Amino acid sequence: MTGAIAPLTDLNRWARGDLLVIVLLVLGAILLTRLAQWLRGWIIRRIEAHASETDELVRSESAKHRQVVAQVVTWATLAVIYLVTAVLIVQRLGVPLVGLVAPAALLSAALGFGLQRFVQDIAAGFFITGEKQYGFGDVIRIATAGVSQPVTGTVEDVTLRVTRIRSVSGEVITTPNGQIIQVTNLSRDWARAVIDVPVPSAIDLSHVTGILKRVGEEAYGDDRLRKLLLDPPSVMGVEKIEVGTFSVRMVARTLPGKQFDVGRELRARVALAFRREGINVAAELDTGRATGGAS
Repeated sequence: MTGAIAPLTDLNRWARGDLLVIVLLVLGAILLTRLAQWLRGWIIRRIEAHASETDELVRSESAKHRQVVAQVVTWATLAVIYLVTAVLIVQRLGVPLVGLVAPAALLSAALGFGLQRFVQDIAAGFFITGEKQYGFGDVIRIATAGVSQPVTGTVEDVTLRVTRIRSVSGEVITTPNGQIIQVTNLSRDWARAVIDVPVPSAIDLSHVTGILKRVGEEAYGDDRLRKLLLDPPSVMGVEKIEVGTFSVRMVARTLPGKQFDVGRELRARVALAFRREGINVAAELDTGRATGGAS
């Protein structure tokens, strides 16, 4: 009878001691996770609130990078919390950590090849964050290993392991950071809308240039567009000569990520101005191209 009671007594003592500590550790990890996520949200809200009071150009760069840093720091903090909690639970279960060294070494060697890509993704994530290559809201073009066509979209999430962007058609594209071989940031510091207007060669070049300059001045005088433009649109001159037509290039420096909106607006204004002058613009009027820049 005594032998049967002893195990129950030991189990009762273990439940009141180590089991209680394990439960508290798990609850503590959950609470710290919630706290870390709440702090991340609070920091991002503070960044956005402070950004609304600053210049548009400065806000777009500093705020985007700080949001990425907040995301990465939160991710790393959660990893540390889970690791420490797991080690403490293993100790409370009575498993000697020294005895796990040899099996852990064998396991790490066995998984080494499988974890190479994971480690590569994490390392690339550190470089992306530290070098401020892109941040939340940036419009980027990513070329990845093994994929012939690069993808373009707006950055929605950046962690140490993956980058998630949303394309113009609404598709969500998730790319491991270690697979990114080239990034083109189309909204870094400032951007440029490039418009090539194909015009019949019979039209006087000075007349075409005057129309485009007038369109640029009117666009810069528009209060709505003025907020998106960094300076008045300029006419660069003839960019290309073909049989029967020549292309006149017009460029506009814009706030980051606004080159597409400005390009569409200028295209409509150019088409309307040419129609008023009785000039037929070729159907291949090119305003889709835009570039990013650095100040």
